[in-house]
Amino acid sequence: MIKPITIYGIKTCSTVSKAIKFMKANEIEFDFVDYKKESVGTDKINQWLEQIEIKVLFNTRGTKYRTLNLKELNLDNIGKVEWMAKENYLIKRPVIEYEDRVIVAFDEDIYRDIFL
Repeated sequence: MIKPITIYGIKTCSTVSKAIKFMKANEIEFDFVDYKKESVGTDKINQWLEQIEIKVLFNTRGTKYRTLNLKELNLDNIGKVEWMAKENYLIKRPVIEYEDRVIVAFDEDIYRDIFL
């Protein structure tokens, strides 16, 4: 049985929109988890971190990171996970679960290699 593809993010995010558009254009079915409606907790984040580095997942470029002044806190990895669980907007988007993989961000070439 093929596991469904799950895309995590927020619909108003431009990179999430690109990922969704790619999936629809290529008739690839997926489930969407909207951070505004369904929060992702530490268990899920830690599950992702078994496959990807925290620097790939933790968004230091977003508005939320700046408005919370997190740079000044000099967070360790545990602190970063706690903040991502509290504020899902600190998670880079989109995060895609596919089979046993975790893919972060949108790159059309990588998506073509993986999904087509």
